[in-house]
Amino acid sequence: MSQAAVGTRRIPAGAPLSHAGRAPSWVSALAAPAGATMPSVRREALARFQEQGLPGAKDEDWRFTPLAALAQTRFGPAAPGRVPSEAEVDRLQAGERHWHRLVFLNGRLHTGLSRIGRLPAGTRIGSLERALRVDATILGRHFAGIAGFGQHAFTALNTALFEDGACLYVPPGVELDRPIELLFLSDPGTESPAVQPRNLILLGANSRASVIETFRTLGDGVHFTNPVTEAVVGPGAHLTHGKLGLESELAFHVGRTVVRNERDSLLTSFSVTMGGRLHRNDLDVVMDGPGCHVTLQGLYMGRGEQLVDNHTSIRHAHPACASREVYVGVLDDRSHGVFNGKVYVTPEAQQTDGKQTNRNLLLSDRARVDTKPQLEIFADDVKCTHGATVGRLDQTALFYLQSRGIATPLARKILTYAFAAEVLEEIPFEGVRQRLEAMVMSRLDQRPGD
Repeated sequence: MSQAAVGTRRIPAGAPLSHAGRAPSWVSALAAPAGATMPSVRREALARFQEQGLPGAKDEDWRFTPLAALAQTRFGPAAPGRVPSEAEVDRLQAGERHWHRLVFLNGRLHTGLSRIGRLPAGTRIGSLERALRVDATILGRHFAGIAGFGQHAFTALNTALFEDGACLYVPPGVELDRPIELLFLSDPGTESPAVQPRNLILLGANSRASVIETFRTLGDGVHFTNPVTEAVVGPGAHLTHGKLGLESELAFHVGRTVVRNERDSLLTSFSVTMGGRLHRNDLDVVMDGPGCHVTLQGLYMGRGEQLVDNHTSIRHAHPACASREVYVGVLDDRSHGVFNGKVYVTPEAQQTDGKQTNRNLLLSDRARVDTKPQLEIFADDVKCTHGATVGRLDQTALFYLQSRGIATPLARKILTYAFAAEVLEEIPFEGVRQRLEAMVMSRLDQRPGD
């Protein structure tokens, strides 16, 4: 019988591809850890996931993101995994050595590789699983309450099965003097693990913190990462949040970040995605008070047959709030990019100022992008714009560089990098920016024929 490859697994040709509304068979092999916290919430979430199953093509938010390969690849429970050396971890992290760092190996906190410096009084950084045991009455009000799982199958799966993740609490009026990097390392091993990291970030009034989530793979291999991050940015607080998807190009990643901004708070978000066979980022922001300001920046790069999907939602629910969003895609070979950005303005949200832009560069005739910027406005005193472009390298600019003696491959590289730099140059951390710039340049150096 002929065979069709899915990752490193092989599925018989003709195997049923319909998965919508059904939970994959491999989910039954996964289980919440023994003695898991909040068992009633976990049971409810698992029941909801089993009821919903995976979304399919009839679901508007998933119609460009086929999940057949994910459903048919058999994943196993996350074993402890190979423990990398500290030097290897230093190479894989995006931030600087003096930053606070929590390292998670196949979803479990590894204290020996983590580094937490001196913290202001009352600040907490550490294991979410432990924090829920110690502060259940406090954290329980936020956990699973910000990122509800009723309509989100993968969030329900994470809520049911997560083992650990990061918990950050910054008291009112406290500003952290250095960023925090959450480094999630996956070791595919032989079991193709499914990992469900869960993070909770709570910023008190007029506090300030920076958190970067970095996802990497130890070597190459198939694995599934399904992270969920919930964040509350208190009145007058400022959260800078980054997410870097740099996993193996055989990996599957479906992640969701939900942020609730309270009065006069600021959110600065940046996302860079270069890894994953299938990489999906959902970012939902709710302005839950007047005077909020939100900035979202994203860069996604695809090659081979990668699928990179970014879904963002910004809800303006109160007056005098502003949002700025720029997402940029660079697609090569047979890769497929998806962008769906929604800005929703409620009737109460007068004096809203919102701007959304999505730009895409196709480097190959076979590359594809589906872009859908959306505005839903129910207020009349607003300034809102949106737009999307899809194109190829500017031939006039390319000819100009060639006329100055620059070889065609280098000229293409310069123009492509300049396109991506619109987002890269806005990253507020020099070390992170330099590492990502080097990765982008290396990626462009590897283009066939260049």
